[in-house]
Amino acid sequence: MTTSTTRGRTRIAAVLVASAAAVSLAACGSSSSGSSNPLAPTQAAATGSGAASGPIIVGSNNFAESTILADIYGEALKAKGLTVTYKPNIGSREVSYGLLKNNTVTLMPEYNGSLLAYLDPKAVPTSAEDTDTQLTAKIASNLQILTPAAAEDKDSLTVNAATAAKYNLTASSTISDLKSIAGQLVAGAAPEFQTRQQGLVGLKSVYGITFKSFKALDAGGTLTEAALKKNDIQVGDIFTTDSTIATEKWITLKDDKSLFGFQNVIPVAQKTLPQTAVDALNAVSAKLDTATLMDLDSKVGAKGADPLAVADAWLKSVGLSS
Repeated sequence: MTTSTTRGRTRIAAVLVASAAAVSLAACGSSSSGSSNPLAPTQAAATGSGAASGPIIVGSNNFAESTILADIYGEALKAKGLTVTYKPNIGSREVSYGLLKNNTVTLMPEYNGSLLAYLDPKAVPTSAEDTDTQLTAKIASNLQILTPAAAEDKDSLTVNAATAAKYNLTASSTISDLKSIAGQLVAGAAPEFQTRQQGLVGLKSVYGITFKSFKALDAGGTLTEAALKKNDIQVGDIFTTDSTIATEKWITLKDDKSLFGFQNVIPVAQKTLPQTAVDALNAVSAKLDTATLMDLDSKVGAKGADPLAVADAWLKSVGLSS
């Protein structure tokens, strides 16, 4: 990865315009907030004893998937008899990572590639394992990454159903398969997609792909989705866990040359996290794959279910709570 990922930067930025200092920690949905000041250290942090001296504080950024993951983490810990409180809707990584560093938050759901890109924009990991190795070397000394999940949420090239049918593209098709037909297709994504390595630049240099034209829309949001639905574009940058992919029967092309990097869901936590908690979180990661995450996102985003209820139901279904 040669640049910060769209997934890690623009998707959050699309829903955040306030400055970091003004980020609110008001309660979201089912999770409860433990402090009105996101930058104020907890008492545990002030005494230097970290999470071990008080409740485990689980933070989340303010998009639905982060809330779901935080609730899954928190409820999995509660199932092991641990005390948990929540700091939901923290905001951008610039704020949430700072809260982890100063011990205000004990634990956050993250994405390994995005966090690495934030800490080292020049990092070019060659595998998920290499991403984790480089991330471990760059992360603050009081923090640790736990076992990553198979689940990923990252940028993709997704084609609408009409385009898939016309060019015989299926779930096993790759981005490389677009090379011979890209000149007939209009692509759409956030404006910065035009100049990013993980965008048109890389698609040309890595895959040899040049589209007929490009429409500047948004970062995997409603504008890009609407354009795909109307066939104003035939290829869009859609995040891989977006429930619209399934409901619209779109096809996400496999990134066979790993242009979009590695974006595994991963718990990032204080090193003071009890071993019981570490084991519980690693057990969650072992059960969580991309299809599952897409389904959980769909229940909250498309069907309006409460994130906590969705988290509880899933944990029970995989035997991680009673």
